[in-house]
Amino acid sequence: MGADTRLAQIAQLVVEAQTGKAPVQRLADRVSMIFVPAVLVFAVVTLVATLATGHGAVRAFTAAVAVLIIACPCALGLATPTALLVGTGRSAQLGLLIKGPEVLESTRRVDTIVLDKTGTVTTGRMTLHAVHPAAGVDPDELLQLAGALEAGSEHPIAAAITAAAQTRFGALPPVDGFANSAGLGVTGTVGTHAVVVGRESLLADWGLRLDADLGAAKDAAEAAGRTAVLAGWDGQIRGVLVVGDAVKPSSADAITDLRRLGLRPVLLTGDNRRAAIAIAETVGIDAADVIAEVMPEDKVAAVRDLQAQGRVVAMVGDGVNDAAALAQADLGLAMGSGADVAIEAGDITLVSGDLRAAADGIRLSRRTLRIIKGNLFWAFAYNVVLIPVAAFGLLSPLIAGAAMAFSSVFVVTNSLRLRGFQR
Repeated sequence: MGADTRLAQIAQLVVEAQTGKAPVQRLADRVSMIFVPAVLVFAVVTLVATLATGHGAVRAFTAAVAVLIIACPCALGLATPTALLVGTGRSAQLGLLIKGPEVLESTRRVDTIVLDKTGTVTTGRMTLHAVHPAAGVDPDELLQLAGALEAGSEHPIAAAITAAAQTRFGALPPVDGFANSAGLGVTGTVGTHAVVVGRESLLADWGLRLDADLGAAKDAAEAAGRTAVLAGWDGQIRGVLVVGDAVKPSSADAITDLRRLGLRPVLLTGDNRRAAIAIAETVGIDAADVIAEVMPEDKVAAVRDLQAQGRVVAMVGDGVNDAAALAQADLGLAMGSGADVAIEAGDITLVSGDLRAAADGIRLSRRTLRIIKGNLFWAFAYNVVLIPVAAFGLLSPLIAGAAMAFSSVFVVTNSLRLRGFQR
């Protein structure tokens, strides 16, 4: 159905963002509920007071009508919707989909931004860089058995190993008894071998221990910022497969932009700590702000821990395992190139998949909020200053009407400045 297409969903998000009410608008509505009756009362008081001071009925009615005209809350009513309309429209042009106006308040308070590594800071396109077999092990057999087993997994690392094996050997042998340990690795029977592929902790659970040579290969891979995957069968660890993911060219610039916004970047990943720190240092994130070796279900706990420290947390992610953390964060930013469930959980969708768009989204949201507050301030200030002037009979209804129209034009013009927002 047409309503189920991505384009239709994007259009619906823009409409919802433009027609919803931001918290600051609700405040303006509450003020207006008091302001309007108060103005009516003030107009009556102006009429009575002018008559009581000996002025004629014409002047009294003129002053009262001028008070009503100058106090018309048109500008108050336009202050928020026009800024939202322009701001969210401009964000859609830039590939930033804001789900609702309440998101604007969240961007103002955020002070920490958690970045998922794979697919967010890095390209997410894993490739096999090296195969290190143990002594006496055929490297082709190592790659073939590991690739066959990893074919049953959807993880990007598994896909890289399988792709390399398929490129070299074509069809891979079947696997019996496949089992996936989330965040750890996979096990199964390939031919006559009971094979296990994954983290060192998983292989240790199977009683397999790493020898010195393979341990050195693993350490070297992790020091270079890559991921070392161990493979073993028949009671021994048979080799190390080194998988790497390239950092996006724009990631370092994005981290600089986020810091300029006053945000503390934190790298969150399930990879080993040494590899994670190497990636973090490449893009400009402090080693102390790296949370590594996190199981998929523990990403939510990592966000909660930061919130428990008093941090207001934004989360940027793209995968299925990021969805819960995106929902838990005070502000969720989903990469448009990621999984649908992550996009659904996020508050802002970065259609381009470029991490720099996260800084753009926060900047545009904050600027839109500033424009709204500026509109409301000038609308209130205009009424506060000119109502007493009208009450003393110093404004004719004609001039009051022109001034009231000017205030509405000012609010709309001020909002239109958002059209000039650039990346």
